[in-house]
Amino acid sequence: MMLETKPLAEITQDALQVLYREIGIVNTVRFLNQFSTGFGDYTEEREKLFGHLTLDEVIAEIKRGQKKDAA
Repeated sequence: MMLETKPLAEITQDALQVLYREIGIVNTVRFLNQFSTGFGDYTEEREKLFGHLTLDEVIAEIKRGQKKDAA
């Protein structure tokens, strides 16, 4: 008995449908997220965003944001 080889995209779609049906969409997304490595270069982005600030300035900005959120 020979099994027909399915394209990987079709296998992925079938697997997602099984997951949706068995554990729900939210838990399927949570499951899949654990395999995501993200994208971009965080080190480079962090340098662009915060490279000109001192640690004390970053901490002060965080505290200002927390006070604003609490109000």
